[in-house]
Amino acid sequence: MYRTELKQLATLAIPLVLAQLAQNTTSFVDSLMVGRLGKDELAGIAVGSTVFHFVAIILSGVILGVSPIVSQASGANDEETSSRAVRQGLWLGALMFLPAFILFWNAYPILIWLQQTEATAQASSSYLRAISWGLLPALWIMALRGYLEGKSNTHPIMLICFVGVGINIIANDFLMFGRFGLPELGLVGTGYASSLVYFSVFVMLLGYIAAKYKSTQVFARLRSPDFSMLKELFRVGAPISATLAFEGSMFSAAALAMGTLGKDQLAAHQIALQTASITFMIPLGLAIATSVRVGQAIGSGSPIKAEVAGRVGMLASMAVMCVAGVILFIFPKFIVSLYIDTNNPINHEVISFAISFLSIAAVFQVVDGLQVTANGSLRGLKDTKAAMILTLISYWGAGSVAGVLLCFNLGQGGRGLWWGMTCGLATAAVLLSLRFHYRVTRAKLELNQEKSSSTQGHCP
Repeated sequence: MYRTELKQLATLAIPLVLAQLAQNTTSFVDSLMVGRLGKDELAGIAVGSTVFHFVAIILSGVILGVSPIVSQASGANDEETSSRAVRQGLWLGALMFLPAFILFWNAYPILIWLQQTEATAQASSSYLRAISWGLLPALWIMALRGYLEGKSNTHPIMLICFVGVGINIIANDFLMFGRFGLPELGLVGTGYASSLVYFSVFVMLLGYIAAKYKSTQVFARLRSPDFSMLKELFRVGAPISATLAFEGSMFSAAALAMGTLGKDQLAAHQIALQTASITFMIPLGLAIATSVRVGQAIGSGSPIKAEVAGRVGMLASMAVMCVAGVILFIFPKFIVSLYIDTNNPINHEVISFAISFLSIAAVFQVVDGLQVTANGSLRGLKDTKAAMILTLISYWGAGSVAGVLLCFNLGQGGRGLWWGMTCGLATAAVLLSLRFHYRVTRAKLELNQEKSSSTQGHCP
């Protein structure tokens, strides 16, 4: 059973992993190309992209409720519920966009209040204004992806995301450096390029779903809000949003704390975190696939299959991240050289800090892989409220406290912040894994009780 599940998980997960890698390549390419502009710009995008993605993740968390709803509906062969879920996901995206857009356009005084330097705050706020135009399509993408993921149709997501990478590279080059008569916008050009990518990916996904599922009329009655489904999306998605907020706020707080330690540590933090983010796309893809497999199993009435799907996903994720951790530990200088000129003496401090952070990221990787897949397993069960509470305890009760103590009280600086984040992720990994084991064990007992009651009811 485990071998069969691993094969099915891989079939579903590989396109998602590649799609996540392609999607994250947008940020990776941005960091690489902005690095050519100088460390001031690199520090600017470190803070700006952190703020943008933190807000986007919080908002998209509610929309992530689409995927488990669709996966369980697919397991039960309920196409109407699947269509209702994606339609209301689009409604949610539109409703949540405006306040975030206003926030991005007024970020400068907030960044100054958060003790960022004048140069970093100016660069980051300009970047946020440019990328703010891409937030709405980015939220809509999450709804459309959730529909396709829940139906196990992941190859189109992968292909479209790869097209988005190509668009991003070309748009970055044109807008950052002023090719073919366009203005040379520098860091701001990166933000506009990302907005263009989000819009393009949304249009391609929308067109594919409209054509592929034309007979089911997925987007019929789109003009009318469905309040019962909106309520269900909030019930499942709001705790997901809070969970992502707790995790994202821990990372955002670390980035802002790095900003108080100076440009060198902040730039090094961006290099290490961006690298860890790339490798994290593998367990994230596995987590999404695991959530779908667990959801479909529960929808079909098989908690045993759900248990196997969750366990296989978690073990596969840990195995992959062990390999990634070894690579980070052995080749840190080569990795840093991809972002910044390691032969230039002016970058010596940034290089030293980045190598140090990457050595900690090697451990960070393993627990991060386990916690995200355990969380994905719980989403497949729609058990999102408990995951929210456990992540709050982990990230802010363990991770952030440990990071502050190590960084400021024990004088470990940026290394202390990285060990704090690792502590938070490790705590989450343990608690979420135990919660999944408890839930599937209870589901199996309930199923056995139902079968026993049914058998007794038919006895003469």
